[in-house]
Amino acid sequence: MTICVFDAYGTLFDVKGAARLAAQEPGNEALAQVWPRLASDWRQKQLQYTWLRAVAGRHCDFWQVTQDGLDWALEAAGLDDPVLRENLLALYWRLPAFPEVPHMLARLAEKGHPTAILSNGSPAMLSAAVSSAGIGDVLHATLSVEEVGIFKPASAVYDMVNARFGGTPADVLFVSSNGWDAAGGAGYGFRTVWVNRAGDPLDRLYATPTKILTDLTSIPELA
Repeated sequence: MTICVFDAYGTLFDVKGAARLAAQEPGNEALAQVWPRLASDWRQKQLQYTWLRAVAGRHCDFWQVTQDGLDWALEAAGLDDPVLRENLLALYWRLPAFPEVPHMLARLAEKGHPTAILSNGSPAMLSAAVSSAGIGDVLHATLSVEEVGIFKPASAVYDMVNARFGGTPADVLFVSSNGWDAAGGAGYGFRTVWVNRAGDPLDRLYATPTKILTDLTSIPELA
């Protein structure tokens, strides 16, 4: 039986959702003018800080790099607003799931596939996101890098899947919206799907995804 494992942020949960929702609130007209760029900068810095900390051996939890990335993005956008900062951070704890996620996970559950999240996110962040999206009843596990103290794509992170479920990497279908993460999983030995929602070029790395999709709808057919 295929074990279906999903990255969380950008794959199940829309990381642009916090900035988009805040931009729609009264009084946030300045954010409304720049929110797409701010959301992009926030995400890019968040990821860059995970890689740099992993290489340097200076691990911290994902909530810290999330705050650090936002602070960089706010300064780059010229937005010095502590109230806005706190609102954006609060919204990050309840990011919206992509529309196809609940039905897709329910279909996997109906077919009897074990399902899990494997994420850089801290346990508290992931618990909040799963609860907010209402998908806890169709997930068998939520695995956080905090168990091993290093961010993806370190092999120790991917090791957690078979440590939890048994089997071998070949039994796993790993799904991520991050091209580098899909490549990392492929290099580890997982069968991987890159959910390329933005139509980005393929990353030039040591491995390539097994399949490239534009959303998660057809994942049950691949499991």
